[in-house]
Amino acid sequence: MHFILLVFGLLAASWGISQENFTLSGYVTDGRDGETVIGAKVYIPSIRKGAITNNYGFYSLTVPQGEYTVEFRVTGLETETKDIILDKDIRLDVEVGSNLQEINEVIVSAKAEENVKSTQMGQMELDIDEIKTLPAFMGEVDIIKTVQLLPGVSSAAEGGQGFYVRGGGPDQNLVLLDEAVVYNASHLFGFFSVFNADAVKSVNLIKGGMPANFGGRMSSVLEVNMNEGNKKKFGLKGGLGAISSRLTLEGPINKGRGSFIASARRTYIDVIMKAAIPETSPFSGSSYYFYDFNLKANYKLGDRDKIFLSGYYGQDEFVFASVEDDFAVEMPWGNGIGALRWNHIFNSKLFMNVTATYSNYLFKFGSEQDQFKFEVRSGIADLGGKVDFTYFPNTLHKVKWGAHYTFHTFTPIGVSAESDTVVFDTGIAQQLFSHETAIYALDEFDLNENIRFNVGLRYSTFSHVGPFTRYEKGDISTPDTSYYFPKGELIQTYHGLEPRFSSRWMLKDRSSIKAGWTYNYQYVHLTSLSAVSLPTDIWYPTTSKAKPQKGWQASIGYFKNFRENMFESSLELYYKDMRNLIEYKEGALPGDNVNDNNDNLLTFGRGWSYGAELFIKKRYGKLTGWIGYTWSKTERKFDDLNKGEVFPAKYDRRHDLSVVLSYKLNERWVFSSAFIYATGNTLTLPSSWYVQDQDLLFNYGARNSTRMAPYHRLDISATWYSKEYKEKEDPETGETIQVKKKMRSNWAFSVYNVYNRANPYFLYVDSDGDFVSGNFDISIKQVTLFPIIPSVTWNFEF
Repeated sequence: MHFILLVFGLLAASWGISQENFTLSGYVTDGRDGETVIGAKVYIPSIRKGAITNNYGFYSLTVPQGEYTVEFRVTGLETETKDIILDKDIRLDVEVGSNLQEINEVIVSAKAEENVKSTQMGQMELDIDEIKTLPAFMGEVDIIKTVQLLPGVSSAAEGGQGFYVRGGGPDQNLVLLDEAVVYNASHLFGFFSVFNADAVKSVNLIKGGMPANFGGRMSSVLEVNMNEGNKKKFGLKGGLGAISSRLTLEGPINKGRGSFIASARRTYIDVIMKAAIPETSPFSGSSYYFYDFNLKANYKLGDRDKIFLSGYYGQDEFVFASVEDDFAVEMPWGNGIGALRWNHIFNSKLFMNVTATYSNYLFKFGSEQDQFKFEVRSGIADLGGKVDFTYFPNTLHKVKWGAHYTFHTFTPIGVSAESDTVVFDTGIAQQLFSHETAIYALDEFDLNENIRFNVGLRYSTFSHVGPFTRYEKGDISTPDTSYYFPKGELIQTYHGLEPRFSSRWMLKDRSSIKAGWTYNYQYVHLTSLSAVSLPTDIWYPTTSKAKPQKGWQASIGYFKNFRENMFESSLELYYKDMRNLIEYKEGALPGDNVNDNNDNLLTFGRGWSYGAELFIKKRYGKLTGWIGYTWSKTERKFDDLNKGEVFPAKYDRRHDLSVVLSYKLNERWVFSSAFIYATGNTLTLPSSWYVQDQDLLFNYGARNSTRMAPYHRLDISATWYSKEYKEKEDPETGETIQVKKKMRSNWAFSVYNVYNRANPYFLYVDSDGDFVSGNFDISIKQVTLFPIIPSVTWNFEF
């Protein structure tokens, strides 16, 4: 209580500044295409005060009355300077230069300073142009695979899209696309992500010290923002790769008052398979492909109002057919996402964003043999809205508050079956309905030049409502019973406070010490029987039996920049405690919940994770890149699993190392490489076997007591760019001048798994011989997915 009173006392003292101040505010846009710039630095050198633009390019800077030279800095662009007389509140929208610079140390270092100066811990911003130069699996640029190269983040398995942050599960990551939730971020069973790099503007990962404006997940936030589209001219770009092609169209609306971007992508694996598999083959008719489509439009209603409309739809289609067995499997899954946003500026200090979102994920599995048909389906749909305010009282404070609401519709599993004209009674596919709400407030403020705090509080609620049928499973002496809750009836409510705190203490040598503590509730769960994230995983809500996950994370770190901010580094230590984690009971299967509830098959426990993360990055120069290393330990304890004893999580990895390098030889050639080393994943294998009634049976060891061989791989790439300018004779002067080409292209060559490492995907038990004759033998065999894979992609832009 004394601490809270002290904090509010400090806030009141720092807000009560009597000197006459005025506010400079506006939007910063890119002079090349008119898009707003996220994270631009607005800086007044004479008084060493500045501001950073938000996700919509808006800034607000309140300083004492006076005459100032203001710098507008954007990475890679010429600094724009404006001389102003600040004797009243001024609205100043600025376009930052249109000439690219090979190296601009002042601009880049201004961005790099945030590594040391901000209160945010464990936050990583990825440059989309840098991502495009890194080695790409089968030529497909992948944002999530780049995220997996960062310290504290590990992948599920070879090629998998499920990512784990500081010991948390894949469901504990809040993945947002233009503020709408993405429930399944993968294509091709997890080998590609749903994010088309041509349509992406920025990528931001928060893995520690989650601020109060984010919630609903315990481990991390992956915030992906789409491009807004070129406001100055129409453009077309795309690429032809080994297995997929993509095309993007963008341009202005109503003479630059708005803009749009439309991007589409499709694989042609099905076309290749159709050509490769003859009609006489027993597998004729098998195919796979995926496609996705991104659309975004924005329009300026006036000086104070903007609207944005974003949409995404993607679908995977997998078909397996066996003509000989008259057997076929069809498995489609996909996401549909929409977001409508309204920005409003009340005044130079108060900014508002109102958002309406829709998210839908649906998975189906259908099989047919002879005249028997069987189908399983699962999904989740969200309809939500939120309002967020940002207030800039002065340079010492940035205050945010808002409210969020989501209506969830879960379909954990639905089963249907029929044979010829007979339809089997598999029960009614249950849907579960719930309301999730949250309100929050936070203040990031400077106590003095060296000490900064970010203090926030979030209050969240979750209510499970009818219609719903609760099934209670009986035993030998007690029959099964069921209870029906009508539409709208309140079944169970949970709520809780989620305090968030982070701080920064600046040191004298361009370094700082940061510390943070967060507490989170999570009301949605992902149940899985697989060691990797697959589309068959089932999303399930908090119910009267499935309690909300909750946990806290504490972290401390040392951050330092070197050589005029050319290098940035950090060392972070963390400890995370997690409660009410879920797993399936021993022997349980999702299909068991026909006329049952999925939470009757679940068991609940706790987990913890702790570790250290080292990160060193070279930001500019011909050679750039980073080294990330993580040492961590992640364990679980469930009363009903592993005899109640502690066991390692399936994604527990003691060591994780990534080395990412990019070398710009000249304006035409860029070379890149990525090396990965990680301790092998854990799994459960038999410890012994025996024969009973001529059946082979196994005794299994402790849960996750076997560890696969270490995973390591080297990828390399080379990108060749066509000339950006061509020489032309000036008709008036006769001189040779440089003219920018209307079309530019590049060739991206990459090699995945250069030294052909046979990395384990999973292990299985194989038997050989006959135990009756005495020559029986059992061995553990390894399945490996990808050998060395070269690829080439041609990219173009008009």
